[in-house]
Amino acid sequence: PPHMPPASPSGSSRPPLNPTPSQHSLNRPEIQFPNLPTLRESPQSEREQLFLKKLDLCSYVFDFNVATQKRAKDIKRQTLLELVDYVNTPAGQAIFTEAVMASVVKMVKENVGRSLPPTKDDFDPEEDEPQLEPSWPHLQVVYEFFLRFIVSGAVLAKTAKRFIDQNTCLTLINLFDSEDPRERDYLKTILHRIYGKFMTHRSFIRRNVSNIFYGFVYEKTRHNGIGE
Repeated sequence: PPHMPPASPSGSSRPPLNPTPSQHSLNRPEIQFPNLPTLRESPQSEREQLFLKKLDLCSYVFDFNVATQKRAKDIKRQTLLELVDYVNTPAGQAIFTEAVMASVVKMVKENVGRSLPPTKDDFDPEEDEPQLEPSWPHLQVVYEFFLRFIVSGAVLAKTAKRFIDQNTCLTLINLFDSEDPRERDYLKTILHRIYGKFMTHRSFIRRNVSNIFYGFVYEKTRHNGIGE
């Protein structure tokens, strides 16, 4: 298995969003991921365990603020693309067991659950260029995979609500403040699908979206995702 750094107190292995590159981080050895076979070429009986291993690989979060680990970053991206492609097949739809659902949501949270960088006080969304998310080459495919997971007919709300819980919804709602319009567009689509599929979360989602609106209107706080 790849070498994993110590977890932070919150339980996430994600490095700080904007760390100062140190000589130690620049000289860190290349991450060595296991050489896993493709899902389509593996026996049907082994695919679920292989799928779980690939989800675990994709849970490793890289620092895109330094130009290192290029090969490992590419392996993760290709693995994410393979997962997206596989779940579009009938065999891929059937792989969403309870064990896999838990690992899917864990992988998504590891990648998207992060603190957003502060917006500049003089930032004008009408004139200034937004601060694009440096990890978008991975993040985009994570969002795409999560969207395919949510809309899958094999993912039943009564089972999946144990994993896509209120905490997951709140994480997504808080990310609407991202400056990156590409991320906000995915969040809008995903939250809309969750709202439609998980009736038990609807009042929670409405209440927390309302709280953002109240803060924006009455406290004059800045928020990048009001439109979405």
